[in-house]
Amino acid sequence: MTHRAAPEHTHPDKVPLITALDALGDPVRLQLVRELAQSREWTRSCGSFDVPVRKAALSHHFSVLRAAGLVEQRDDGPKRVNRLRREEFDARFPGLLDLVLRGD
Repeated sequence: MTHRAAPEHTHPDKVPLITALDALGDPVRLQLVRELAQSREWTRSCGSFDVPVRKAALSHHFSVLRAAGLVEQRDDGPKRVNRLRREEFDARFPGLLDLVLRGD
């Protein structure tokens, strides 16, 4: 049995505003963030999102979200589960997620 490496996470305190905006500016990543905002922490596996991209592209999108301090991931058996780092991200960029999640 092979083990994959744990994902690397960037704390929101280390994220420049332009990196956060870039991560949130992509429609697929925005959909992932919006769905995570509506879900309980650690309940959504990567494969549970209905997005129009293949597995490799989805992995890339999650990597960008981790690098922007928006998402934290951990392995739970064979699945990788996610949580939106809402509290930490809001402390770094107050009001930004509220604006993005409004959807107007």
